[in-house]
Amino acid sequence: MSSALSALTDLFPRPIVQAPMAGGPSGPQLAAAVSEAGGLGFLAAGYKTADGMYQEIKQVRGLTGRPFGVNVFMPQPDLAESGAVDLYAQQLAGEATWYETELGDAECGHDDGYDVKLAVLLDDPVPVVSFHFGAPTREVVDSLHRVGTYVLVTATTVDEALAVGRSGADAVIAQGVEAGGHQGTHRDQPENDGAGIGVLSLVAQVSEAVDLPVIAAGGIMRGSQIAAVLAAGASAAQLGTAFLATPESGAHALHKQALTDPLFPHTELTRAFSGRPARGLVNRFMREHGPYAPAAYPQVHHLASPLRKAAAQAGDPQGMALWAGQGHRQARALPAGELVQVLAAELDAAHSALSARPRTGGDPR
Repeated sequence: MSSALSALTDLFPRPIVQAPMAGGPSGPQLAAAVSEAGGLGFLAAGYKTADGMYQEIKQVRGLTGRPFGVNVFMPQPDLAESGAVDLYAQQLAGEATWYETELGDAECGHDDGYDVKLAVLLDDPVPVVSFHFGAPTREVVDSLHRVGTYVLVTATTVDEALAVGRSGADAVIAQGVEAGGHQGTHRDQPENDGAGIGVLSLVAQVSEAVDLPVIAAGGIMRGSQIAAVLAAGASAAQLGTAFLATPESGAHALHKQALTDPLFPHTELTRAFSGRPARGLVNRFMREHGPYAPAAYPQVHHLASPLRKAAAQAGDPQGMALWAGQGHRQARALPAGELVQVLAAELDAAHSALSARPRTGGDPR
């Protein structure tokens, strides 16, 4: 066993990672409950201030002594055309009128407080830090290693996984196109929209390409699926939507209900809410605005943020960003710790069933 894999498996006895879901779902209660049950719980620092992130870290430490992680968004280059953002703002003007609110400031920040958050995580280290939307520099990874932090980075292609390896990170999160929420692509290239790789194919390819432990992510809702990605070469599985409906999740009640509501039968990737490809339940907002949304993250995110909040306050799921993976119909509203135990039991059952299956083949004569 490699030292990186040994360090990973030492962090949590069950090969189950709770995905960091920005915007509210992944708070201290959820992260602590998953870690306490033997998985690896995660806080999402995205869209929070550095102090907000630090306060949540303190809360988790008060709830569990088990290892947990914090996810950080990488700063994004400003590639958006101002004209395209202005045009989309005009497109959304009717939504602002309908919800009796104003559009947000598209230019209120591009780095999500990256440097300040890193300073906090270096000053008061946590067991694990993961990065989304790109790979950090080797200097950043080395600095986290010096304070004893294990580093994970999301990749959606083999090339991105190779970049993760060059960064010096300890493991790669191979995120398949089935995943809910934002795709963790390192570069936002509209020409690649719809060209995502499924999690099983991606895990197999990444496992052969990089000498790092792989954590599989994307549409995983059952222990049998965890068994499948482990068989494909992963060391653990990361689940987000599976934990979205738990009582500890901070997701809005309407979001939780929508996961299994027949009114929302499927998901699609859209730029409508943030300007970056993200998978969510198809609703009115996505249908009406998705085709016109520019490749402009985080400008579109800031622009539409008041609309999402107003829709939630109005009790209107048709205007909310209902992030969800392709397996959303299999969501179970179990307590998070119980869900970890159920997933572990399903994983054990899948392994037992595979071991008990008679071998095929033999002498062809």
